[in-house]
Amino acid sequence: METIPRENGSNENSTMSQRIEEGTEGSYTYLWDGDIPETLSGADKVFDQSEPSKESQDLINRVRQLESHVKQLRNVVLKGQGENQARKKAKGREFDFKKYNTRHVALKILYMGWDYHGFAVQEETEKTIEAALFDALLKTKLIESRETSNYHRCGRTDKGVSAFGQVISIDLRSNLLEGPGVKVREGGSAHERSGDKTTEIRYCHILNKVLPPEIRCLAWVPVNVDFSARFDCKKRTYKYYFPKANLDLKLMQDAACKLIGEHDFRNLCKMDVGNGVTNYKRRIISAEINTVGEFTGGYQMCELTIVGMAFLWHQIRCIVSVLFMVGQGKERPEIIEELLDIDRLPRKPQYTMASEIPLNLFEAEFTNDLEWIYEVDWHEENIKHLQQLWAQHAVKAQMLKSILDEMDKAKVETDCDIAPWADLCGPVYNQSEWIIPARTKVHKPLLDRQTCESLEERMEHFAKRRKTSHPQQEVEQT
Repeated sequence: METIPRENGSNENSTMSQRIEEGTEGSYTYLWDGDIPETLSGADKVFDQSEPSKESQDLINRVRQLESHVKQLRNVVLKGQGENQARKKAKGREFDFKKYNTRHVALKILYMGWDYHGFAVQEETEKTIEAALFDALLKTKLIESRETSNYHRCGRTDKGVSAFGQVISIDLRSNLLEGPGVKVREGGSAHERSGDKTTEIRYCHILNKVLPPEIRCLAWVPVNVDFSARFDCKKRTYKYYFPKANLDLKLMQDAACKLIGEHDFRNLCKMDVGNGVTNYKRRIISAEINTVGEFTGGYQMCELTIVGMAFLWHQIRCIVSVLFMVGQGKERPEIIEELLDIDRLPRKPQYTMASEIPLNLFEAEFTNDLEWIYEVDWHEENIKHLQQLWAQHAVKAQMLKSILDEMDKAKVETDCDIAPWADLCGPVYNQSEWIIPARTKVHKPLLDRQTCESLEERMEHFAKRRKTSHPQQEVEQT
């Protein structure tokens, strides 16, 4: 779901269209990560062909995707505009944005997404990270509206997914008359405004005062006026946390290493043909599994760290699911190579993907390194806030661990003996079962399972559905 077009081509959709026209390849991130066609030159020919080429069909799919996203977000924005107008009438006097210039900045955002329906705004719910962010930006008068804010996001995380390193770029109200990223407002009167014109607004301070406690602005930095948090991101790092239980971490690492490089990941993601994504080649730069934390045995915590340029919808959760099968001894590490061999396996075997709760967009790296500004008082406040959040969960975890330790000592009666549970039975390793709920007790090898439709079959399916839904449109295009 993208932003609706606005004047001067300054929103995410208009920038996307501009990038297409310039022949720049953009990459989505974790969820909706489709390739943008290299150029729109000759686009008119696309709609004149009775049998469009694969490249032409990709372009048609991409245009339809953008039209769908624009229509969807327009409804969200119009609803927000109506609410804003009602608030303005209630308050009376309007804030005069003409008295301030704007400044193009990047914001580093942290959020615990467990109770949210994803990052991007949605028509069906207001419980999204992005909706909360824009509510705070509008409330603090840092922006006049979303559609005039030149907003881009680095990643678009799914429902329940968290982030330590989400980055957005946006034009915010500024106290300054000049400086890096400062844009002089056309027809504005910032130079005539009374008050401080040399000290910048404390963006973290003003935002964190009104943001929900699960969402924090960690830092900000002025950037070049053409900087895009989406298009200028060169690497994205995700972390997935899980308990060791009875998993063989060495086997999992062997399998993870086979992900490195450029591959077609259609069997390790959820294909999104309906939104025009037909290229499933992505590059993984590194994939490592390490132990973390102080617990031991089956309670030892681990983290999978995957670094890539861009990711497909549910790609990491599908990867984790297969790695777990390897770690449990149900599949060989070579299964990764077999799933990446599209010629041999053009259809994805059916399997349950891993939970979204342990997934974290941990870091984003950009073409030019960003020198983040951490406001000292709010950096301390953020640390205190996160410490309290950690303490709440750590206390619950320790409480449960103490109960489990006592249950190991409980004397259990069997047919021939009464003895502590730990003496009668070996350790129970069930700590990671919730991450991928088993549908059956007996594991069926992936290569023996039923398969989903192939990419080509899905493309044909959606093409037929479009012809049925829009017969007149199809006639006009041919």
